[in-house]
Amino acid sequence: MTAIPPIDLTEQFKSIQSEVNAAVTEVLASGKYINGPIVQTFAKAFGAYIGTPECVVCNSGTDALYLALRALNIGPGDEVITSPFTFIATAETISAVGATPVFVDIDLDTFNLDCSKVEAAISDRTRAIIPVHLFGRPVDMDQVMAIANRHHLKVIEDCAQATGAEWQNRRVGSIGHIGCFSFFPTKNLGGCGDGGAVTTHDPELAATMTMLAEHGSRVKYHHEAIGINSRLDSVQAAILNIKLRYLDRWNQARAEVASRYHQLLQGVDGLALPQAEPTGKAVWNQYTLRFTAPAPEGSLRDQVRQTLMDAGIISMVYYPIPLHRQPVYQFLGYAPGSLPNAELAAQQVLSLPMFPELALEQQTQVAQGLKQALRTVELPAPQFC
Repeated sequence: MTAIPPIDLTEQFKSIQSEVNAAVTEVLASGKYINGPIVQTFAKAFGAYIGTPECVVCNSGTDALYLALRALNIGPGDEVITSPFTFIATAETISAVGATPVFVDIDLDTFNLDCSKVEAAISDRTRAIIPVHLFGRPVDMDQVMAIANRHHLKVIEDCAQATGAEWQNRRVGSIGHIGCFSFFPTKNLGGCGDGGAVTTHDPELAATMTMLAEHGSRVKYHHEAIGINSRLDSVQAAILNIKLRYLDRWNQARAEVASRYHQLLQGVDGLALPQAEPTGKAVWNQYTLRFTAPAPEGSLRDQVRQTLMDAGIISMVYYPIPLHRQPVYQFLGYAPGSLPNAELAAQQVLSLPMFPELALEQQTQVAQGLKQALRTVELPAPQFC
């Protein structure tokens, strides 16, 4: 059998190779490699796609979060509520501006922030909420915005894995005060290097983020704040501008891949499959399931993953250690078991191969391999009293 990677970017490139080659060659011939006209063309097109009048492009999704926090004047002494089950950049940027991340447990069905637990975490120091639209599945933004409005908090949407996802027919990144996006190559809209963007309806916030991304300068050599150097280069903008035109098609293909996984794995004992939210539109950056059969910590998932790997099927674990249990955040004092759903998910989740070009034959191979692995792994013997 042919090996199946977790993501394959080569087929996507083949489908747009001639367009990309022409666009990149045009940028190289122009000599306008930084802040060239194609950068602003892409920023305008991306903002229009998300549904916001303002879009500021930058170097990465991490920088997007940092710029958003800085623009909202969040810093030392402030607290920001977010999920413990996400990539560290979400919390890392909160720490980078001097604020304190406050972790709220997740919903095991969606892996997203459990909105019913957010208000209990709000203190007089809370300034913002960062919901993470994890794995391409949107957070219940109605609940998030209602909570934020009641407590006069800002909402920064972490949309790194969810470009094109929707909640109640509104694209994520257009619902909160600021949306933050990553164009890392494996994202739904991925470049050929790092890249990011922030979206907002507020022109003043956009102007502030633009200033901060340009070394704290609105006028060259006049610096009003300590900023950073965070730019999307013209080559990446040219590539992303092409890919944006295909994004909805690719996201639909991802949805079809997810639907096929549902069909192939429905009813398999010991698996909890991800389900699309009825009032949201997922874009399936990952297809992440859980192993629910009883087993020692992490062992069933890890045995299955190794068995799949031996069969040439490469799966991924996002994320093996929740943020509140990371060494860097031990000082916050979260004890083992304090956020049980995030900790359980970290032991049980596995992300299967997912990309728009994944063929039915490949998915069938994955499903058969997964079922075979579940039959052959060593489960613990039942305990009798």
